[in-house]
Amino acid sequence: MIRDVDDLYRGIILEHCKRPRNFRVPQRANRRACGENPLCGDHIDVYVCLERGVIRDIGFAGVSCAVARASASLMTEAVMGRDAAGGRTLLRKFEQMVGTSGIDPDPELGELHAFADVRAFPSRIQCALLPWDALSSVLLESPG
Repeated sequence: MIRDVDDLYRGIILEHCKRPRNFRVPQRANRRACGENPLCGDHIDVYVCLERGVIRDIGFAGVSCAVARASASLMTEAVMGRDAAGGRTLLRKFEQMVGTSGIDPDPELGELHAFADVRAFPSRIQCALLPWDALSSVLLESPG
């Protein structure tokens, strides 16, 4: 169990903050959505190449805190190659895990389980969800 916020910024979250994966705008992106937190100034744009209901490529750009950046990085790895329905399922599982409901991480979340302890810091929950909120907008537009 994480005891203080410094513990949250260790391990996989710190790794993905320092070296984010898919921190780019994919050339073939045909969908874009913005995630913003006006309270802290975080802003993440999520770019998706969605073809026949499948996430063929995904990237993100913007300015955000360590938790939001790491969440975006891990999110892009987790949803790449999934269909829209699979992306929405993963989104729901992630929201349940980081939310205050206290649901244990689903094994399908893989490395995303690193965010399970975010719920101990309510002010960081929105940070972890920011890129997922943007992705949700893209996936709601897509059937499947």
